Amino acid sequence: MKRVLTMALAVTLSINGCVWRYGLHGGGLPAHIRNVAVLPFDNQTAATDLQRELAEGLRKAFSSRLGLREAPEDRASAIVRGSIVTYEIDAPVAFSANPAQATSARRRLQVRIDVEIFDQTRGIVLWSKKGLTVEGDYAENDEAAGRKQAVERIINEVVEGAQSQW
Repeated sequence: MKRVLTMALAVTLSINGCVWRYGLHGGGLPAHIRNVAVLPFDNQTAATDLQRELAEGLRKAFSSRLGLREAPEDRASAIVRGSIVTYEIDAPVAFSANPAQATSARRRLQVRIDVEIFDQTRGIVLWSKKGLTVEGDYAENDEAAGRKQAVERIINEVVEGAQSQW
């Protein structure tokens, strides 16, 4: 008898699991947020590629991970905007084991931004983070790899911030 009840419970739970659907359009954002405009961040650094890489990455992430469509600023229900405050490179992380070689093998860069997601429909800030700081490690003479790593970390932080608005 106990075995039959256990099987019945398992079948019921699996059927409910198959029928139940997530209703989380736009992650944790309000239901009226269906599209987004990612504005180019104000770049206060000398890293010119960072602004473009960050904007492109955020656009892709908001579309693929949060299900939002890209829209022009005047028609978007939400706007992502911010500033790239610092971009520091060349902090040595690890050094070569060869004593005849004076160069480091690994380096680290640090990026700090201020960012916010603004609800244009209601005129309120949904999420913001000042001083969001991330790091990226890279091999000697491969700063682009460290910058890519840092941009991915920023994108994850912003998407997680959007999703935290349950």
